[in-house]
Amino acid sequence: MIPYQIIEKKSLGLTLSESEIRTFIMGYSSGTIPDYQMSALLMAIFINGMTVEETLDLTRVMLESGNRMDFSAAPGFVADKHSTGGVGDKVSILLAPILAVLGIHVPMISGRGLGHSGGTLDKLESIPGFNVNLELKEWEDLVVHEGLGLIGQTGTICPADKKIYALRDVTATVRSIPLISASIMSKKIAEGIRGLVLDVKTGNGAFMQTLADSRKLANSLVSIGKGYGIRTTALITDMSQPLGFAIGNWFEMEESVKGLQGQGPEDLMAVTYALGAEILKMAHPELSQEGAVAMQKKTVADGSAFEKLKRITELQGGDSRVLDDLDKYSKAKFQKTIKSSKSGYLAGIDTMALGFAGIQLGAGRKMISDKIDFSSGIYMHCKLGDKIEIADDLLTLYCEDETKLSAVADQISAGFSFTETTPELPPLIVERIV
Repeated sequence: MIPYQIIEKKSLGLTLSESEIRTFIMGYSSGTIPDYQMSALLMAIFINGMTVEETLDLTRVMLESGNRMDFSAAPGFVADKHSTGGVGDKVSILLAPILAVLGIHVPMISGRGLGHSGGTLDKLESIPGFNVNLELKEWEDLVVHEGLGLIGQTGTICPADKKIYALRDVTATVRSIPLISASIMSKKIAEGIRGLVLDVKTGNGAFMQTLADSRKLANSLVSIGKGYGIRTTALITDMSQPLGFAIGNWFEMEESVKGLQGQGPEDLMAVTYALGAEILKMAHPELSQEGAVAMQKKTVADGSAFEKLKRITELQGGDSRVLDDLDKYSKAKFQKTIKSSKSGYLAGIDTMALGFAGIQLGAGRKMISDKIDFSSGIYMHCKLGDKIEIADDLLTLYCEDETKLSAVADQISAGFSFTETTPELPPLIVERIV
């Protein structure tokens, strides 16, 4: 079949064969199929979905487009964590050094911002000099000898997904269970890991906004992982409000550092420890949940996890001095605080709107070629359930462009709702899928 026929077949809701998927994906990866045709197929998949078999075929094709790592030389358990994306989600930056200190080897291949959600790579690159584009041998040595390496996709690990990932970000085709599943799992399988924990977000700031859809995605991811012999669990966690208080690349790095120094927001640390416990229990089956959490808290209390983050930063070319002295970082020229025009208990936040507001301020990309302004972002001053009075601070926006600042402020000021009585809050950890 020619690309037109494959696009038409999926646009009619029909099932693609493995050879059709392979032809299209490899053609796009090699440059013989252009962006506009790949965009059309992505939209057809977004609208009509894929069968389980199609999703497995897509995962396999993406995986086989590059190399698979072998970390059998690592002296400990090799595992990773992945989030399906949300607003203010900086867990990877905290959890990776915590696990590395505890003897877990973490070959973390992360992504950039996708849709309204921020990307771990962009956050890391807000550290001056931090290199996420290491040669594979250099990355492998870090993982084996230091317990941790933080990189993006290379030209040899799932290159097909790397190219498609960037296109999904700007074509509104992110929120698709088969596309998310194949993208995440091809990268994770290629890492050569033995264990994987997935943080599947649910709520109005997640790609999967209903619990039913989040369950479907979690089960899809877990089944693929287990099919490849990887010990895999998923936690469905709440994303009805930003995780922590910081939104934006350096803002989230700053909050991550504070978390590793024992000053992290309660919700951020709880999710971090819950995900870490899953991996620690895979490595040590006799370990209790309480014991696994206690081990992680100790690495924060004694400073070893923060020292690991600084060491990895230095080994990957970053300037760790900004982590030691957060005030060294340059701030955005302009800021604007949005105050409440109502009183009551904060019952709702338009979390996705906050994610897109961050992009408008410069913290994300509207087009693939856009450059990120690391000094732009949002800092929240409240959480769901807080008692708010008229004129209380809700959030502060930071930006290098004063015009953008005013426009964004006007757009999101209505994204808060209030009740007269204390609202019922969703649980932070909603479900565990195995």
